[in-house]
Amino acid sequence: MNLSSILQKEKNRSEKGGLYRQTQIKFAYNSNHIEGSRLSEEQTRYIFETNTLYVENGGTANVNDIIETVNHFSCFDYLLEIAGEKLTGNHIKQFHALLKNATGDAKKTWFRVGEYKSRPNVVGELSTTAPENVSAEMDELLASYHKHLVPTFEDIVDFHCRFERIHPFQDGNGRVGRLIIFKECLAHDIMPFIIEEAHKFFYYRGLKEYPAVKGYLMDTCRAAQDNYGKMVQYFYPDLGFYEQK
Repeated sequence: MNLSSILQKEKNRSEKGGLYRQTQIKFAYNSNHIEGSRLSEEQTRYIFETNTLYVENGGTANVNDIIETVNHFSCFDYLLEIAGEKLTGNHIKQFHALLKNATGDAKKTWFRVGEYKSRPNVVGELSTTAPENVSAEMDELLASYHKHLVPTFEDIVDFHCRFERIHPFQDGNGRVGRLIIFKECLAHDIMPFIIEEAHKFFYYRGLKEYPAVKGYLMDTCRAAQDNYGKMVQYFYPDLGFYEQK
């Protein structure tokens, strides 16, 4: 039994306290927090387990933060459903559609939930692909990636960096990109990983410097892989740590 089937089995059984639950909570919390969500990990856990929000001392919570947390849970379930399928543009668009469903962005006609962007955007200080060129560049990126019949860890990280530099959607590119990483690692029996909010600076530095120095991003992703591997081993000590291809 591989990791993908284990996570799917735990999901189907609605298992409480297992690897699937921990992965859902940590993935949604960290990936959203990197992008500015103010929900705590405990609040994320509360939403996942009870479908309600706990706010301390009369505090408030941003509605979009709550919706995007719930949506990220749906994205991960979709990820498990398609884990073994060849990655396509439609898969990527569906991640975005699920992530942004019913958010404030979805009310903006120009935002194009589940479709490539209509307006220019930037990532950090870097310009990204112009809207009119996104479709062609995404097709080229996927074609180049699929030339690797058995993608390695390095191939998947390289795809992620190129995806983020295209920045195909108006918003949500980082979270969609990290979902793709997890899916592709599962698909090719490589230990997946979750970029933690605490390592946000190193992650962003790695993306920025990647064309010149690939080691920054690779090292950050390897460290995250080790951390997730330890969590897997806690629940399934007999599974064995997937080979770092």
